[in-house]
Amino acid sequence: MVRKTQRLLLLVVCCSITGVVLGGTAGWAESSLCLEDSKVTSECLTQDPIQKTIQGMSTGLLAGAGAAFGAAWQLRHED
Repeated sequence: MVRKTQRLLLLVVCCSITGVVLGGTAGWAESSLCLEDSKVTSECLTQDPIQKTIQGMSTGLLAGAGAAFGAAWQLRHED
């Protein structure tokens, strides 16, 4: 039982870290693309790129953890 818990924890951590990296990268890229657009909006000028990156990272963290739990749930019900 302990081994299964450790594997689940490792899966959640790995997926969460991947989600944080991908979400942060996507948030940063979105804010950069906004400034390079041919028609720059006031929303684009007032948003903080760091805040946008942090929002992307937190979304990625939740998505990664959710995906890990979903995969574990699916595997548990297949056994």
